[in-house]
Amino acid sequence: MPTDAPETPGFEELGITGPVLKAIKDLGYETPSPIQAATIPTLLSGRDVVGMAQTGTGKTAAFALPVLERLDVSQKTPQALVLAPTRELALQVCEAFESYASKMKGVHVLPVYGGQGYGVQLSALRRGVHVIVGTPGRIMDHLAKGTLDLSQLQYLVLDEADEMLKMGFAEDVEQILAQTPEEKQVALFSATMPPQIRRLAQKYLREPEEISIKSKTATGTNITQRYLVVSYAQKVDALTRILEVENFDGMIVFVRTKNETETLAEKLRARGYSAAAINGDVPQVQRERSVNQLKASKLDILVATDVAARGLDVERISHVVNFDIPTDTESYVHRIGRTGRAGRTGDAISFITPRERYLLKAIEKATRQQPTQMQLPSMDDVNTTRLARFDDAITAALGDDGRIEKFRDIIAHYVRNHDVPEADVAAALAVVAQGDTPLLLDPADDALSKAVEYDNRPPRENSGRGDRRETREPRERRGRGDYTPYRIEVGRRHRVEPRQIVGALANEGGLGRDDFGAINIRPDFTVVELPANMDSSVLEKLKDTRISGRLIEIKPDRGPGARRNDGPRDGARGGFERRDERPRYDRDERPARGDRDEKPFRKPRHKA
Repeated sequence: MPTDAPETPGFEELGITGPVLKAIKDLGYETPSPIQAATIPTLLSGRDVVGMAQTGTGKTAAFALPVLERLDVSQKTPQALVLAPTRELALQVCEAFESYASKMKGVHVLPVYGGQGYGVQLSALRRGVHVIVGTPGRIMDHLAKGTLDLSQLQYLVLDEADEMLKMGFAEDVEQILAQTPEEKQVALFSATMPPQIRRLAQKYLREPEEISIKSKTATGTNITQRYLVVSYAQKVDALTRILEVENFDGMIVFVRTKNETETLAEKLRARGYSAAAINGDVPQVQRERSVNQLKASKLDILVATDVAARGLDVERISHVVNFDIPTDTESYVHRIGRTGRAGRTGDAISFITPRERYLLKAIEKATRQQPTQMQLPSMDDVNTTRLARFDDAITAALGDDGRIEKFRDIIAHYVRNHDVPEADVAAALAVVAQGDTPLLLDPADDALSKAVEYDNRPPRENSGRGDRRETREPRERRGRGDYTPYRIEVGRRHRVEPRQIVGALANEGGLGRDDFGAINIRPDFTVVELPANMDSSVLEKLKDTRISGRLIEIKPDRGPGARRNDGPRDGARGGFERRDERPRYDRDERPARGDRDEKPFRKPRHKA
């Protein structure tokens, strides 16, 4: 390297040229991130890559830019395939490809995921697609139907490979790899490198260069981090009470799904707050309008998903609220980094359900700060704040001498004609101004504080049972707050595992890994906990879902009493059902297949 070369090479030095370079410059990309600087030259040279990098380190551009740099636009069959574990990530990667290709003519990028109609995907494939970004399940469906031609594939990317394996896509990924040309370039990205990923890399990659990037996730000390333990059912009321008491300027409230952005924004508007939703489905023009309104103080609250708020920098944002806490610490750091910009102070408040307490340690480790537990503001706190604001409003009105003088004559006229003291007239005017909503709340009727106090009880001691149950809600609350149980008609006899269930429901229904509670696999069926506030459209998307070739027929679970008449029991083996209850794992705590300490069941002699 020449001695006058810069210490950190620019994208030109890495080999990015022409329209791709112009596009990223227009997007504001100036200096490559460490993963981009290490990966782009290697991929441009044609070599396979195994990259270890967390979400948020810039790895999408690390593989997307080299692919676009070498794309042959005249070839209409797919040249690049990116496999992602979830539809959200697939859409995010697809958006990134389209942004980077904005200055190229005729480049077509297609997202392929469950839950979207086949018609749109088939039409696009017939017209010609250069890059496909998809989830393994739907890619497998297209390959099985013969609607996807990978014979001319040149580039294959496995994004978040460890997540794909956790969600039960190992077999699908291997089958897809087996149906691609032998002469192709493969890039595998993973946050961790478990043995399964290592074996996958050894089998399908040719002498890959291993690149490992450690992310720096510590946050600035100018951001105050607090958390409130609250069940899902109380979150909206808790947020409303915090908004009443907290002295905030502009705020971003992060939720997990696109549907929730619209729902929560609507609820906040109904309670008198100026709020708007931004998510991946909101048109760019509308997103920009909402952000500009926030900057201009015409809007106070944005309810957003991670993807929609990426790169958002608004000085007014004094508070970030994690309405739904992310399990990924990188996402947490990026979220709270929307406040406290350019040396200013900021506040981050996170809602944590009782079963999510375990995330606090990971947050503390990632941010190198210990979040402080906050108390829900009491009704007395709300009343004090309301009275202070009422006083401020009166003081401000008294400063407008011109208008005050006119109303003095009106009040004097009323007092003379009705013989009412001026103080009573003032009180009556306050009632008129306030309307039907009472100014002060009754502290004796504070059900919300009692519910939150219940949620904040210390975890029960479970001697001899390990720590796992400490993150779960008490049995009497399960299915009432965060989650509702649903029954699906596939069970142990059909040789299913939790990861297959999570993978199928996540991709067909658009759910995230955090949307799953306990999974109880029984001999003939499974009970899976899903969000209590789940939109009915999700069930509609899931009705045709198959797992292990069986239609799942998802429906709300009616409980053990109702199940007794649902079919034959395994009466010949009295202990079989009890034994089968053992694999009831909480989300994010389910051990990998090789780590479970359980005896295998004998295969039934009769056919299922």
